[in-house]
Amino acid sequence: MNWKEIIKADFPLSALQEARLEALDALYREWNAKINVISRKDIDALYEHHVLHSLAIARYLLTTPGLEERFAGASVLDLGTGGGFPGIPLAILYPSARFVLCDSVGKKTIVAQAVASALNLENVKVVNARAESLPEVFDFVVSRAVASLPDFLPWVKGKYTQGILYLKGGDVNEEIALVMARHRLPRGSVHTWPVSAWLQDPWYEGKLVIHIEK
Repeated sequence: MNWKEIIKADFPLSALQEARLEALDALYREWNAKINVISRKDIDALYEHHVLHSLAIARYLLTTPGLEERFAGASVLDLGTGGGFPGIPLAILYPSARFVLCDSVGKKTIVAQAVASALNLENVKVVNARAESLPEVFDFVVSRAVASLPDFLPWVKGKYTQGILYLKGGDVNEEIALVMARHRLPRGSVHTWPVSAWLQDPWYEGKLVIHIEK
């Protein structure tokens, strides 16, 4: 199946959502030529390695009854968004949720803002800042492998009320054990879900959605 068929198998897309997803290719090619936020060799795999990876969070939400419904109307911080991942694909899929895409690197937020504006994503706000400086508290935090979990959690301490959905690869057992001990997370509050359960591409072997409940 192609990327669109994979998404539509689990998520009914409106004509507007489908058009916005299709528009990502031209937008990211245009902006990536000006400001490199996706490696040159990876731009041809935009949907396979970036859009679908972002939407693995959405696919994980379906595995827990009621979780997607809560996320669909939530306030969401995408920390370390880079050029807009996972925030922009998730914002397209969940138009009733409110997303703040945050990155400390200004040139990356220029790209994220340009793409969000071109798509007329009214549920997206892009900020060039560090998480610690944000005055808001969000329902959820999402992010894509910007740091190890022990480094990441202090950045978002006090910034969310429901949970973290973190995309990360590799052996994370030691990281999870460390954050559970350091932050006194209760047993059963951290869940891992293999992205390969949804996407049967070798590129996704070992990649996980890590869900940390509040």
